[in-house]
Amino acid sequence: MTGVTDTAELRRRTRELLAAHPPATTGRTDFLKARFDAGLAWVHYPAGLGGLDAPRSLQAVVDAELEAAGAPGNDPRRIGIGLGMAAPTILAYGTGEQKRRFLRPLWVGEEVWCQLFSEPGAGSDLAALGTRAVRDEATGDWVVDGQKVWTSSAHLARWAILIARTDPDAPKHRGITYFLCDMTDPGVEVRPLRQITGEAEFNEVFLTGVRIPDAHRLGPVGDGWKVAQTTLMNERVSIGGMRIPREGGMIGPVARTWRERPELRTHELHQRLLTLWVEAEVARLTGERLRQQLVAGQPGPEGSGMKLGFARLNQEISGLEVELRGEEGLLYDDWTMRRPELVDFTGRDAGYRYLRAKGNSIEGGTSEVLLNIVAERVLGLPAEPRTDKDVAWKDLTR
Repeated sequence: MTGVTDTAELRRRTRELLAAHPPATTGRTDFLKARFDAGLAWVHYPAGLGGLDAPRSLQAVVDAELEAAGAPGNDPRRIGIGLGMAAPTILAYGTGEQKRRFLRPLWVGEEVWCQLFSEPGAGSDLAALGTRAVRDEATGDWVVDGQKVWTSSAHLARWAILIARTDPDAPKHRGITYFLCDMTDPGVEVRPLRQITGEAEFNEVFLTGVRIPDAHRLGPVGDGWKVAQTTLMNERVSIGGMRIPREGGMIGPVARTWRERPELRTHELHQRLLTLWVEAEVARLTGERLRQQLVAGQPGPEGSGMKLGFARLNQEISGLEVELRGEEGLLYDDWTMRRPELVDFTGRDAGYRYLRAKGNSIEGGTSEVLLNIVAERVLGLPAEPRTDKDVAWKDLTR
């Protein structure tokens, strides 16, 4: 049975899953595989691919039943790139074989994904990327050479979503192709990038003679920019539109400190906290509305506005927290170089939150680029002049 739209039917299926695979006696991975096979992973996906062709809004019904039963989750923070970026792109553009091969281990968390998009010379202007993919006519494989940067989880990833230039004679937006890259290929080298927090959560990735079979190409040759837009729109929704409770996210620790430490309060800080608390709640409710809009279709440019607000709010709130704590706010718990398995925007202490928030206006699209997207695609304002729009990539000034 597909196309489930009845809440009672979803509850029945969820309870059947729990009865057949009791969380208390079933291994975590086995339970997650059974959940995927029952169509209860992401209910809005097609039957056979972890879903039931159900409305996206009904996922909450399944999640509530499983949470009440103490069922294990798939740790979305660790596999967020796979869930929020790779999966919707594979679903939209992948072949049947690609969907069957990649979606199940991705959702279960057996295979971690990373994103090979940004380059040292192609960050804000991503379409200017220079990583090359050349077709080996003898085998049909693509041979990839280049460098990527700011790659979260590359040190953990089994697979990567990759865009590379396949036609240097075409304008920059039209000569790109999208691939699924095996991170265990001997030509892939991952090097840590130590950040202002002391961690190396990001990486740079060097690709030397990496061979990608044509069966791991996603979408038509030369149409990679269009495919990448699906990834980027989903990325910005996943960053800026995360579901959080009231006083979740950055505002939570500040509000707790305010309540628990009355000796730190001043009138000026009180006014700033009230303003930011209201803005955080508006952002939270706007994100909820955005998720509801997703029920009717694919994410649009509105996600860029959410991500833009997320970055600004995080930076202002974390700055307020450091000021509120006074001398304590200048302390930092641990500068040890580490390569974390997940990104925790609100983890550790106030100093960590303050420093980590600086990256929020860069990752997932810089705030400057997102302002252009909101202006042009949401507000309908005239586009900025682009003199290189019809110039072959090989003729661009670099």
